[in-house]
Amino acid sequence: MVLVPERAGASRTPHTGNGKVQQRAAAHSTQDRLAEAVGLANAISLDVAAAAIVPLYRPRPATLFGSGKVAELGGLVSEHNAALAIIDHALSPVQQRNLEKAWNCKVVDRTGLILEIFGERALTREGRLQVELAHLTYQKSRLVRTWTHLERQRGGFGFLGGPGEAQIETDRRLIEERITAIRRELEVVVKTRGLQRARRKRVPYPVIAIVGYTNAGKSTLFNRLTGASVSAKDQVFQTLDPTMRGLDLPSGRRVMLSDTVGFISDLPTTLVAAFRATLEEVVEADLVLHVRDISHPETEAQRQDVESLLSSLGVSPAAGTIEAWNKSDLLAPAARAEAERALSRADNQPVLVSAATGEGLNALRDRLDAQLGAGDEILTLDISPRDGRLLSWLHAHAQVLREETADTGTTTARFRIDPANRGKLESQLKRLAR
Repeated sequence: MVLVPERAGASRTPHTGNGKVQQRAAAHSTQDRLAEAVGLANAISLDVAAAAIVPLYRPRPATLFGSGKVAELGGLVSEHNAALAIIDHALSPVQQRNLEKAWNCKVVDRTGLILEIFGERALTREGRLQVELAHLTYQKSRLVRTWTHLERQRGGFGFLGGPGEAQIETDRRLIEERITAIRRELEVVVKTRGLQRARRKRVPYPVIAIVGYTNAGKSTLFNRLTGASVSAKDQVFQTLDPTMRGLDLPSGRRVMLSDTVGFISDLPTTLVAAFRATLEEVVEADLVLHVRDISHPETEAQRQDVESLLSSLGVSPAAGTIEAWNKSDLLAPAARAEAERALSRADNQPVLVSAATGEGLNALRDRLDAQLGAGDEILTLDISPRDGRLLSWLHAHAQVLREETADTGTTTARFRIDPANRGKLESQLKRLAR
């Protein structure tokens, strides 16, 4: 059962689960919040028997809802024989415990549900460590009865199942010891990633980090651009572990494209902190590609959520941010016309694309190339007929803007080239001059 509290006259403000406000989220409609909460539940194969928006006039310290509403919702739980109630709101440990007693079922809040999803989806050792750290940090203030002594439950981290009440003092010691151990291991991860970035900079290849709201189509676009086969199902948080692949742009510039975890409104601060080692790929990127689901009715609110979280991470890429307005194939004619008008008015020159059909991808490559190629050189070169290999090299390592062949067979090529490839061109010319 999924319940979305709706506070009259107030926009939703994200919490960390311990009462601390993270940042003000963009205003999402109540219906969108309900659909998103159901989507989160479906992401880990929960059978949602009922979903409802619940008016919340004044949060109660003991139970969040008033006594009458608690009793009413308890009847709904009994009617559907629900084993789990999901509250799309931050719950204090006391509120969670009291609601469980009143309803005789397990209760998790938004943070707990997101952590459960992350626990099931993380595949690499690094991802699992980061999720476990977030889980333990969340649990530490609760010392909940579902603490599983580091055993995984149904692929998650034990929010939805567990062996029962544990001794609080033992749990506290075990949690603290495990948190310390994980932080030590993640320090090694941070150093390793730093070394990997240093090696890439020596090559050097610019890094483009793909970010966006969860389920915006980031992984589908990543696969389309790079030919990779990253899992890209129509589910929230399908990608948790970052993936990097090479991409050749029209100018011949070689870049590294990084697919990262999707963002979401009210993302728990415990997850932001735990995934900082992964999100450093975004912080260190030369360019950020923000993928938006332009067909979603809440696309503007989603954009604000992503930008707010990037700002909290201190992301200020050297070459800025480019927006890809994805899922253009899902737009009705009138909505598409409006999107195209908005494109012409936008200062940041977004690109309308469809990762599913391939529409707009050439324009996106050109846009990425132009953004990274502000320092490119425009050169003109006469190439004799016997130097055809040089012309082939230019097509592979530069962007040939114009190509004319005279009656003598000499080809005049005007091209744009990355300064990083200029030295290689000089080597080619010296080889031909011998």
